[in-house]
Amino acid sequence: MSTGSVALDEQTERLGARIRSFRQARGLTLVELARLAELSHPFLSQLERGQARPSMVSLERIARALGSSQIELIAAATDDLVPGGATQRVSLVRSMEGPQGPFGGGEARILVHGDVPFVPMEFRGSNVSVGEFYTHEEDEFLHVVSGRVLVDLAEEGTFELGPGDSIHYAGGTLHRWCSAVVGEYHLFIVKERRAG
Repeated sequence: MSTGSVALDEQTERLGARIRSFRQARGLTLVELARLAELSHPFLSQLERGQARPSMVSLERIARALGSSQIELIAAATDDLVPGGATQRVSLVRSMEGPQGPFGGGEARILVHGDVPFVPMEFRGSNVSVGEFYTHEEDEFLHVVSGRVLVDLAEEGTFELGPGDSIHYAGGTLHRWCSAVVGEYHLFIVKERRAG
């Protein structure tokens, strides 16, 4: 049997389907996404059909081009594997459960299963450089649990937040953040989830 026409496995097929769904929700063609992600059109076509697995570098490029993150794409693909999936009325995520992985300059853990209208995340980082700006269509809310964080919102300003401080910014706002002091910081993030 040719592997060129068959999905590699269920999770890879679901990841490809989610990438296609995110792309279509953002009104992008496969060629446009390939250009934005600096990846080949044939590779993305195979990926969307579940016939190829992305490297973490490729997945990061795709996520950035879609205004998302690796962890959100992975979570969206694995949510379908949760018994009951989007039909569940209650989502319980216990300590150390939930999809985890790179997000911005640190590590995130998604705190809900299923297709809900928001994505709550726990985030830990220690980056002292803000890095590149991110932007996406969805609104985002940050709450500082511990540490001190410098949030750069480009033209909207730069804000230093400490424990107990929160900030919300509308979709389309350029944003990036880093530790305001040497050491780890801990955030609670809620990102709106749009169709995709």
